Amino acid sequence: MRALRTLRPRRLPAGRTMAAAAAAAAGSGPGGGRGPVLTPGTMNPAVRRVEYAVRGPIVTRALQLEQDLRQGVPKPFTEVIKANIGDAHAMGQKPITFLRQVTALCLCPELLAEPSIPQDAKGRARRLLAACAGQSAGAYSASPGIELVRQDVARFLQRRDGVPAKPQDIFLSTGASDAIVSILKLLVSGEGGSRTGVLIPIPQYPLYSAAIAELSAVQLNYYLDEEHCWALDVAELRRALAEGRQHCCPRVLCIINPGNPTGQVQSRQCIEDVIKFAFEEKLFLMADEVYQDNIYAEGSAFHSFKKVLFEMGPPYSEVVELASFHSVSKGFMGECGFRSGYVEVVNMDPDVQQQLAKLVSVRLCPPVPGQILLDTVVDPPQPGDPSYELFIAEKKAVLSALAHKARLTQEIFNQVPGIRCNPVQGAMYSFPRIELPPRALAAAKAQGQAPDMFFCMKLLEETGICVVPGSGFGQREGTFHFRMTILPPTEKLQVLLEKLSSFYTKFVKEYS
Repeated sequence: MRALRTLRPRRLPAGRTMAAAAAAAAGSGPGGGRGPVLTPGTMNPAVRRVEYAVRGPIVTRALQLEQDLRQGVPKPFTEVIKANIGDAHAMGQKPITFLRQVTALCLCPELLAEPSIPQDAKGRARRLLAACAGQSAGAYSASPGIELVRQDVARFLQRRDGVPAKPQDIFLSTGASDAIVSILKLLVSGEGGSRTGVLIPIPQYPLYSAAIAELSAVQLNYYLDEEHCWALDVAELRRALAEGRQHCCPRVLCIINPGNPTGQVQSRQCIEDVIKFAFEEKLFLMADEVYQDNIYAEGSAFHSFKKVLFEMGPPYSEVVELASFHSVSKGFMGECGFRSGYVEVVNMDPDVQQQLAKLVSVRLCPPVPGQILLDTVVDPPQPGDPSYELFIAEKKAVLSALAHKARLTQEIFNQVPGIRCNPVQGAMYSFPRIELPPRALAAAKAQGQAPDMFFCMKLLEETGICVVPGSGFGQREGTFHFRMTILPPTEKLQVLLEKLSSFYTKFVKEYS
């Protein structure tokens, strides 16, 4: 009977003719044959403008090549070396034992009975679990983060800078990137000539240009001085600001120190000059300091913007607005996958700070396992603790290996005619400049590619080495670069550098 009922003619709704029903079925009536609501033409145009070179087309191709290798497709290489991103553990770096022990204990409290785990790690885990709702790392935390962890971050900042820090000025985040975007959201406003302009360094980390595009703000480029180890020049800041004021309202100055992708470390005098500039021009300072542990060059040292600001004293320390960012993804930790970081705000209007608290509450809270791991970074084992000696040995091993690889990268590249690499003073990348012959430029143009993208794609196809073209970070017109991480193990890095150098020589000869 059920089958027979399905064959009976359907009764038309009152007032609807057979012709109208037929028209709808054919696509000409209301709702009939309608196309999708969301198309490239109807989607948010700001999203279409977003680009993120670090995971762009070249990385997509690298993943395809990896799949080809797994399926036995013959290639002129046996593996794809992804030197495009600062992912330490993916490159073979071992986790720091104490960080992982505490995190593991919080995620699996049964391990607290395990006799092989040191007592200080167990004590830390118990302290952190007691600060979690229901004593579980699976529970939501407060939106700005677990209060205990914010207190520990404040103590870390006070030890680092010798300046008081308050937990209520610290907002934990899903990596530093999340916090950077949140601060930019607060700052972007206006329309037309009053639209917020954001000064960013060129070369820059593409998060900034992507976030500015998504928020429909105005990107204002200031160029770092490649001839002087990518130094920041206040005269160049003034040029960029004056140009920006002709068509928008510059309100924000972003600084990346140590630099990504350029690896420079700013001097204390430079930081002081930047703070004076921000004070004079009434700019909000955003200091991206996620590589603060990664300092390699002799004579270089990390100076936080907050420390310098307060050492300068009034009027600067009383009025310059500053947001500074840190993360567990870089440094000696390299815990990218835990997605944990924080922002500290200084001299922020209390009403605006309440709005920031509201904004972060929309996302409920940062990942709690990441907050737990962050706590172990800002409050590591101390002398006399059972875990101290191993922790210090592991930390020193990671940082000394990176310092050696920074020197090795610079030395090998600078032996190759046509490649020039500034010293990698800090962070975890080199950003060498390459000369490309006119025929290579013409070939790139014929394929609709930037010249350095053309070079990097050829490099990937022939050697399996994946690096990011400098055009994805920004560079002066007529110059070409690529960014390469120094994270692979020393032996693999040496092979990578030699293969890349040989390929470059062959490439130049082919297109000369």
